[in-house]
Parts: sequence; C-alpha cells; structure tokens
Amino acid sequence: MLEHERHRLILDVLKQKNTVKLQELVELTNCSESTIRRDLTHLEQKKFLKRVHGGAARLQGKLEEPTMFEKSSKNVQAKRKIAQYAASLVEEGDSIYLDAGSTVYEMIPFLPPSIVVVTNGLMHVNDLLGKNIKTYLIGGFVKPTTRAVIGRGAIESLEQYRFDKCFLGVNGIHPEFGFTTPDQEEAMIKKMALSLAREAYVLADETKFSEIAFAKIADLNEATIITTDLDQELQEDFYSKANIKVVTSK
Repeated sequence: MLEHERHRLILDVLKQKNTVKLQELVELTNCSESTIRRDLTHLEQKKFLKRVHGGAARLQGKLEEPTMFEKSSKNVQAKRKIAQYAASLVEEGDSIYLDAGSTVYEMIPFLPPSIVVVTNGLMHVNDLLGKNIKTYLIGGFVKPTTRAVIGRGAIESLEQYRFDKCFLGVNGIHPEFGFTTPDQEEAMIKKMALSLAREAYVLADETKFSEIAFAKIADLNEATIITTDLDQELQEDFYSKANIKVVTSK
C-alpha cells in the first residue's frame, strides 16, 4: 500500500472511531509496525491526529469543551492517581489555588485540613467545606458548562491573593503551543493563578497531550505537569520542553 493510501485510510478510520490501535492499523494496511509509527508521526506533525499510548486519536476541535459532568466521568482511575499525587505535595499551612478542572476536583479527599484554599470551582466548595478546609470562592460569572467562575470580577478577586501552590486543569498540552483551553476567559484566570503561585502544577491525563485548544494559558516550562503512563514517543517529544512527573496508574 502506498504512503498516501495509508494516510487516507488512517484518517478515515479515525473519523469513524475517534481512536485506533497501532496493531489494528498494521493489520489493515499489511505494513510493519515501524512503518505505521512513522505514518502516525508524520500525520501528527501535520496536525491531522495525535499519537496516544498504543495508537492514535482524533484531535478535538479548538472550541470543543465537555461539560463538568462529561469530564468527571472519563478516565476516572487515572485522574484519581494524578490527584492523589498532587495532593501529597500540599503541606500543612499552605495557601493553595484549585481551579475548576475535573482532575483538580479529585484532589479534595486527599488534602490535609489545615490549609487555605482559593478556588473558582463552584463544584469544589461543598467538598472542601465537608473537610473543614478554610475556603475562599472568587467572585464573577459562573460558566454553566464547567461551573467555573470567570470574567472581570473573577480577575479582580483573584488579584488579591498569593499562593504557595496552584493546581490547574487544561484541555491541551502541546510542545510548541503550550497549555491551552477553549475559553479565553478561563485561560486568563488560569494564567493569573499560575503567576500568583510559588509553585504551579498542571494535572492532566494522557488524552490532553498533543491537543491544541483555542486560548493559550502559558508555555510548558511555566508549570510542572503531573500525568500518568505516557507513551514512550510522547515522553521524548515533551520531556525536553517540560518538567513532567509521571504517576503510574496501575
């Protein structure tokens, strides 16, 4: 099978299935694994797809954003492993910022009680109060889909605080385009929180890597990424540009 035929076939399969295994492509094309890996690398460089552990996935739209419910129901085990490790970095007496991300939300059961939390995550508040954690909710407009507080009021409110550590969720992590999210106003909140913290962490499972959303938050070197089980080729792409802590999901 010629190269352009393989590429067309790979993209057609992704349109139908959203994700495809490497071995499946080997069988469909009757080509070697090394050939298919080269094809996937080429198509990723052309921004037609992204490589994931064991295969490839279709790229999300730049403005596509799942609801908080949809986010919370995906990759739950990986998110909890990431969140548990992130929470272990929080020390008694810390002031921290938790953004409205679904993986960040999973940190709450593991947090020590004697801390102060500032958040723009409306869904976080009940769980934080349930742990008797001193909690500040910034003011502003509540975004219906993600339950995040955003807008001018949120920016002005957030400016009043300083943090030992901040923990952020993102929609895209790309070696060239950095951390991104679909909503420009959410990007501004995340960027400001990052700038106000002594240490900044981005919590993201493997699905966020090589994605590019509409609005840039920051460059990769501005925060440590906490993730799980990255594909070896992805590690090679990202490790030279980012500080990454990989937590095993097993």
